[in-house]
Amino acid sequence: MHVSLALLLELGLVLIALSVLGTLARRATLPPIPLYLLAGLAFGAAGVPHVATAGQFLQAGASIGIVLLLLALGLEFSTAEFGTSMRHHLPSAGVDLLNAVPGAVAGWWLGLDGVGVLALAGATFISSSGIIARLLGDLRRLGNRETPSVLSVLVLEDFAMAAYLPVLAVLASGGSWWQATTGALVAVGAVLAAFTVSSRWGHHIGRLVEHPDNEQLMLRMLGLTMVVAALAEYVHASAAVGAFLVGLTLTGQIAERARAVIEPLRDLFAAVFFLVIGLSVAPAGMLPVLPAALALALVTGPAKMLTGRYAASRDGVGPRGRLRAGAALIARGEFSIVIVGLAGPQHPVLAPLVATYVLLLAVAGPLITRFAGARPGRRSFRGLQRI
Repeated sequence: MHVSLALLLELGLVLIALSVLGTLARRATLPPIPLYLLAGLAFGAAGVPHVATAGQFLQAGASIGIVLLLLALGLEFSTAEFGTSMRHHLPSAGVDLLNAVPGAVAGWWLGLDGVGVLALAGATFISSSGIIARLLGDLRRLGNRETPSVLSVLVLEDFAMAAYLPVLAVLASGGSWWQATTGALVAVGAVLAAFTVSSRWGHHIGRLVEHPDNEQLMLRMLGLTMVVAALAEYVHASAAVGAFLVGLTLTGQIAERARAVIEPLRDLFAAVFFLVIGLSVAPAGMLPVLPAALALALVTGPAKMLTGRYAASRDGVGPRGRLRAGAALIARGEFSIVIVGLAGPQHPVLAPLVATYVLLLAVAGPLITRFAGARPGRRSFRGLQRI
């Protein structure tokens, strides 16, 4: 079998660079995500060597990364408790929709057509499940009281994307409204059916993947997760939602073992995921759209803070926890990039604007979250658990 020297060399250098950046971030008691994103931007910048040979592997690795991040997040909770939390937070989803308004207004102001306005509204509405999932784990906040509120908002957003993305895809390709509506209904129905199956018959999944050997457990669990994620993507829902639902179905000892066996893989592919988001931004196109992107970030960042604070207040969380919940939702990422891929070719200004906007909030969000609501004197990640 032929081994590509360029592929091995580029991957090796990328992983070493990520390791150095992660070490620096943790020594400064900061989340490594912003540095990974900026590393991706640097690798893609003019004058910096491109990772051309490893590019295809990194793109595939990024897709695996988002799936593993949401699988690991789902393993922290049960279907019953999360279903109750989601129903409780339907009003929070209404507040969250306010984040689409600045994007729609900016699209109208920039002279975009209806599809462009719809795309920019979606890009400012949706938070990054992948970034937030990794951030909550890095900061040891998965056990915090406000975390179920944050996750409920994220999953409700992903359900909204199940309706939104088929509509945008059809309209961007020149299809009719009835075709878009049909696609949205099919996607939403598939997601609801998957959630019903997960809640009622999820215990059978645990029996299916359980095995005393860790290798068998990992292979069965990852195989099932990838299949479910692929089916979710096929109906224009989110692969992340599919992976999250698989994680929810596994509870007790099997969930603990599952978290242990996938943790190294999750961390590897999550780092690749953040790197690829940075690579997706073309530095040369950032400067002309930077004022507009910055204005959108300054408006929608506080709007997401409002969403998180409201959601956490519905669960009776205190002021500090409400602040942490709001800050956690600031980051934008993978869904906004997907939206650009659907509508960007017909709207030249959309791709650089959304990419710059995503980079600003993907970097600023984790930094704000690190310090928001933290008690004075806490200097390490481990010390942030359950504060």
